[in-house]
Amino acid sequence: MDPLLIALVGFAVMMLLIALHVPIGVSMALVGMTGFAAVVGWGPAVTLMASEPASAMANLDLAVIPLFMLMGSLAAAGGLASDVYNLAYALIGHRRGGLASTTIVASAGFGAICGSGVATTATFGRVAMPEMLARGYKPDLAAGSIAAGGTLGIIVPPSGMMILYAVLTEQSVLDLFSAGIVPALMAVAFYMIAIQVKLIMDPEAGQPGERASYRERGAAVLRAWGVLLLFIVVMGGIYSGIFTVNEAAAIGVVMAFLLALIKRKLDWKTLIGVLAEASAGTAMIYVMVFGATIFSYFMAVTGAAAFVVDSISGLPVPPIAVLLLLLVFYIFMGAFFDEVAAMVITLPLVIPLIQSFGYDLVWWGIINVVVIGIGMMTPPIGINVMVLNAMYRTIGLRTIYRGIMPFLIAELVRLTLLTLFPQLTLWLPGIIG
Repeated sequence: MDPLLIALVGFAVMMLLIALHVPIGVSMALVGMTGFAAVVGWGPAVTLMASEPASAMANLDLAVIPLFMLMGSLAAAGGLASDVYNLAYALIGHRRGGLASTTIVASAGFGAICGSGVATTATFGRVAMPEMLARGYKPDLAAGSIAAGGTLGIIVPPSGMMILYAVLTEQSVLDLFSAGIVPALMAVAFYMIAIQVKLIMDPEAGQPGERASYRERGAAVLRAWGVLLLFIVVMGGIYSGIFTVNEAAAIGVVMAFLLALIKRKLDWKTLIGVLAEASAGTAMIYVMVFGATIFSYFMAVTGAAAFVVDSISGLPVPPIAVLLLLLVFYIFMGAFFDEVAAMVITLPLVIPLIQSFGYDLVWWGIINVVVIGIGMMTPPIGINVMVLNAMYRTIGLRTIYRGIMPFLIAELVRLTLLTLFPQLTLWLPGIIG
C-alpha cells in the first residue's frame, strides 16, 4: 500500500477517534504506532512505543511543565490571583473602564505564575466577574475582558505552551520566554485600547470606580508582596542567569507553597486537590507529547511531511500567502481544541513547512501561541468563552461573543504586526542570548 495513502488514512482515523472523544494523545499514539507498523513492521513499532515515552520522561525541559503547573495551582489556591487583582484595581480602577482594565493587567500578572489560558479565565471568572457586575458593568464588557485576559495565560512567560513547543521543536525555552515578552506587553496595551474604544461606543458599559488613596495603594502593594516576590525571583532569576529554567520552576513551587501556608489558605484537603489538579494536567500533557512524538515518526516514515512541503512549496503563491492560510487554520483549530491539542496535532506537518520557507522557529513559536490564543475566544466555540458560559449560565453565549469582538479585532491587529515585523519578537532573544 502506498505510504502516502497510509498517512492520509491514518490522519482521517485519528480525527475520527478524536471526534469520538478518545483522548487526543491516545488517538495519536494508536494511529502513529499502527501506521508505523504498516510501513516498517511491528517490531520497530513496538520498540518506538517503548523508547519514545521513556525519552520524553527523561527530558529535563519537559520536566519544567509539571513544576510550573504545580506553581500555578498553588498560587491559585493561595489566593494570589485576588492579590494581583486588588493591586491592579488600586492603581487603575478609578479610570473609565477601570475594572475591565484591571482584569487585563491582573490576568497578565497571574499568567506569569500560572501559564495556562483556561485556568486564568476560570480564576478571573470567579474573582473579577462578580466585582464588575456588582459595580454596574455591562455583562458583555465584563465577560469579554475576562475571556480576552485569559489568553494572556499562554503568552506571558513562563508559559506551558512555550515550554511544550520548545520541547517538540528542540528550541531553547529561554529564547521562547524572551521572545514572548514584547508580544505580551503589546497584548495588554491593545486590550486596554480595545476597552476604551468599546466605552466610546457604549459609555455606560463600564463606569469608573473610586480613586484609591496613596495609603490604600500602599496597602494593596503590601498585600501583594508575595506575588511580586514570586515573580521577581522566578523571572528575574531566569533572565539574569542566576537560575536555569528548571531551577526557577522548582524554587517557584516552594515559594508558592510557602506563600499559601503563610496566608493560611492551604489545608490538607486543599493540598490534595492542588496535587490532583497538577497531576491530572501533567499526565494529559505527557500523554499528548508521547502521542505527538510517535505520530511524527509515522508522518516522517510515510514521507507525508516531505510531500506536504514539496506540494505547497511548488504552488505559484508567495510564502506569505501560505503563512496567512496557516494562521486562519490555527484560529479555526483554537476555536475547537484546547491550546495544547491545537499545537501537538499540527506540529508534525507544519514545522517542516515553516523550515522550508526559511522562517525562524522561535518567531513561529510565538506566532503559533498568539494565533491559538485568538482561537480560544473565537466563535463558534472558543474554549475561554465556553468556560465563562459554564460558570455564568445567566450570561448568554451571544452576549459573551459580542463582548469579545473589540478584543478580537485588537488581537488581529497585533497578529498582523507580529507577522509583518518579526523583529518585534526576535530582538529581545538576540540581546539576551
